[in-house]
Amino acid sequence: MQKKRLLSMALTVVTTTAMLVTGCGASSQSAQGEAQDTTQNAVETPKTETETPASTSESTGEKVHITYAQWGNETETAATQAVADKFNQSQDEIEVEVIKIDHDTYVTKLNAMATAGELPDTAIMSEAGVLKFAENGLLADISSMYDEGDSKPLDSITFKYQGTPVAYSAANEVLTLWYNIDLLEEICSKQGLNVADFTPPASADSAWDWDTFVKIAQTLTVDINGNNALSPDFDPANVDVYGCTVNTLPWQLEVWAKSNGGGYYSADGKECTINDDATVEALQKIADLSDVYHCAPPVTSAANALESSLGSKKVVMATDGTWNVGTFLGPSADFKYGVGVLPYMKEKVTICTGGPNVVFATTKHPEEAMTWLKWYYQEENSWSLIEAGTWMPILDKWYTDDEFTNKWIDNPNYPDHDMYKSAVVDYARENSQSTAWYYINATDEFNATLDSAFSAVWSGDQTMKEAIDEYYDELNDIFSTNN
Repeated sequence: MQKKRLLSMALTVVTTTAMLVTGCGASSQSAQGEAQDTTQNAVETPKTETETPASTSESTGEKVHITYAQWGNETETAATQAVADKFNQSQDEIEVEVIKIDHDTYVTKLNAMATAGELPDTAIMSEAGVLKFAENGLLADISSMYDEGDSKPLDSITFKYQGTPVAYSAANEVLTLWYNIDLLEEICSKQGLNVADFTPPASADSAWDWDTFVKIAQTLTVDINGNNALSPDFDPANVDVYGCTVNTLPWQLEVWAKSNGGGYYSADGKECTINDDATVEALQKIADLSDVYHCAPPVTSAANALESSLGSKKVVMATDGTWNVGTFLGPSADFKYGVGVLPYMKEKVTICTGGPNVVFATTKHPEEAMTWLKWYYQEENSWSLIEAGTWMPILDKWYTDDEFTNKWIDNPNYPDHDMYKSAVVDYARENSQSTAWYYINATDEFNATLDSAFSAVWSGDQTMKEAIDEYYDELNDIFSTNN
């Protein structure tokens, strides 16, 4: 069973590590767990003299030198440089040098470099750090990276500051509903149920509404005496198998607010709407799965991560991101699994994420920097991660052209082809919306505070309305101060 993201790539073993460190900081169970937060103390753009336009090999006869910063260790830096070397050898105009910055000092170092006017040309950043740097004038407009007619990154994974693209995710990830087929079939057999009626739909067109999802989860929840949660004899204190669990990381819970017609923020990003009735109602429904319907386990630290939910073989269905195919499920999982679309409250929606690379506004060579990143973003350079299921492609052709889609999902690491295409590929294309950090600043601080607010709800000490009312002023202040 695959537990780590370091996977060998088709090109070379080291290529995987190189692309991995540019990947999905928010795709792990901790939204910024691997990606160092770059929002703290972000400096303003230093005042410098107007720079001469970028020179090229045509005018100088020498390659333009581009630097790319990342927070890997020595091995990862060497691996990233190996990928850059392949790019360097593929053309005679640009030379990329990889700069190693220690993970623990990444933010401090970038800020110091910005103050000194010594930022690299390009770099990896955390999702939550992008807009702070953009706000301070430190990120370049990358809207010209792709030409008319090019296959482009999906709009949902484009970081925008005041409507201008400033970064693209290096990979795409969406939230879906995963389930243990073996456990589902076992419970249905014992209760005399038709498995097809309880299998999560793979199409948004046939997605369960919330009430249906809850009832099915209750039916699949059984106590140690074999009674399901709809039975008057059900013992909620002695549950053997739970029907579902929902990942309660604050950034993931945003999907339910959106599904219920609300959201943490207004659609135009100008208001904090975490206390909106629709949002509060949606979040309370998540708490009710455990507290009222007893069809989900109580929320404890990391207890509803996919590894500890489906992995325990005591939970039938669980929500989480598509990266789990490569990091947890994969071909070596000791149970058969499937994937379906999320249930919905009012709107059929999922959210996406993926770690970005950026071009700094201080570069003397913006065109060359974008040329490098455009090449670096090619799926061929991260193919092993895509093939394994840890990453999803970013270019729209992989979602619209069957030739590319089939190349992506026709492999033994994935569940059934038609199931995955409908529940993941089509769903990501048609029903995915950007996670808040693509257009809202300071989401890391906001989500950390929201996590504190939620803790009293998960423990049963407060309702969701009471908790959000208590924290609203602090949450709104974080939003209004930074946006």
